[in-house]
Formats: sequence, structure tokens, C-alpha cells
Amino acid sequence: MELETVWLRPTSPERPTLVFLHEGLGSVAMWRDWPLQLASQCGCGALVYSREGYGKSSPHLDVRGPSRLEAGRHCGRWQPDYMHREALQVLPALLQALQIDRPVLLGHSDGGTIALLHAAHHPVAGCIVMAPHVMVEDVSIRSIEAARSAFEQGNLKKRLAPYHDDVEGAFWQWNDVWLSDAFRTYDIRQEIASIRAPLLAIQGEDDPYGTLAQIDDIARAVPHARLLKLTGCGHSPQRDQPEAVAQAVQAFMLDLQHGG
Repeated sequence: MELETVWLRPTSPERPTLVFLHEGLGSVAMWRDWPLQLASQCGCGALVYSREGYGKSSPHLDVRGPSRLEAGRHCGRWQPDYMHREALQVLPALLQALQIDRPVLLGHSDGGTIALLHAAHHPVAGCIVMAPHVMVEDVSIRSIEAARSAFEQGNLKKRLAPYHDDVEGAFWQWNDVWLSDAFRTYDIRQEIASIRAPLLAIQGEDDPYGTLAQIDDIARAVPHARLLKLTGCGHSPQRDQPEAVAQAVQAFMLDLQHGG
């Protein structure tokens, strides 16, 4: 399996690397130039990558077929533990291959969940999450059902196509697992209580994929977490409120540098 990566090395060994973890339908290209701009503003390195089946990474095989292992590789429909697999198997292997030690994770949506899971089990310098999912809400399911209709009957497939070599695979591997009965009980609130690294959680008040309960529950599980709740902001804070997000991330990174 080959993953599409863009890696801007830090200017010195003392500088951390921001590792960007994309949303459920994201990719390297869908971040546009925001990661490199933000890393430059913070004086950090940056690693941006597309997960399996997204962007220009290797496709996930037989995304709507039965879940199975073939030659040690998972094929077929993703199971509810797919974000655990990414956080605890794929991401550690990628960081080891690139010799990135104690990164600062910055995850959006599914990527935020992956960041939280990784930080709960591996040492990181810090963790920043935007619109993460720590449990499944009815509002999330309704929006993901609407996305399915937009993909099958609207223009969502056309809009996503420039960002994924296999747009069908990218969409269905995400949509099918989220709308499966088994995923309705997905809940990582107890698991993330082991996070000790500094944590910033950002949520838009108008997010159609999750309510403020997501980051409020993060704060209950991880009392040292900082919360940023943004008005006039939907599911993508980095696009809806870019200045507020950039300021919050820069302040967070500055505190890390000073040991705050």
C-alpha cells in the first residue's frame, strides 16, 4: 500500500512536525494550501497524507464487498474499528518510516477522531482536533444520509472527483461504515481519558455533522483540554473561520514551545 504524502521537514530538530489528518472524504488536495501556510506561520514542519483509498493513495480493494484479509491486507467493507486501525497501525508505521517523533497531530472530523485515538495510546507533543467524533449522534447520521443522496442523485460525486483517483471507493468506504447498524454504538469517550498531551478541540456551532456535545464530552474525559466554540461556523472551521482557527493553533503551538 502506498500513501500520497507531502512532507515539509521542520527547519531544526527542535521544531515539531504538524501531522494533518483529513476528514472522511478528504485528501491531500482537499486541504489546499492551508496546512503548509499554517505550518509556516507556526514555524513547524508539516506532514499531509491521504489515507488508503483517498486522493492519490492506493485504492482500498472491493470497498463494498465482504470484509476480509487477503495477503495480510484488509479488503471489503470497513468495520466500525476502521479509525482505530488508522490510529494504531497505519499512522504509527508512517511516522516511524519518516522518523517523525512526538508530532503535533491536527485532525479534522474522522481525522480528529484518529488523532484522539493515537494520542490516547502513543506519545505526542500535542493534539488539535476540529469537528471530531467521539460518539455517534442522530444529526451526524442524518447528514451522512443526505450525503449519500447527494452522491447518488446530486452533484457531490462530480465535486469530489478532482480530489480522488477512485471517487466511488473514497465515498462508499466512508459512507457505508457510518450508516451501518454496527457503527451506531461507536464511542471512544472512555478511551480518550488516557490522553496526557496538551489538547485543543474546535467545533463550529452550526456543524451539521455534530453538536457541541462532541467537544464538551472531550473536556469531560480530558479535563486539561482547551475548547474553542465558533459561531457562524459549520463542519470545516479551517474554511469557515480561518483566522480564528489559525490564531488558536498558533497560540497553542507557542504554549507548547514554552512548556505551557
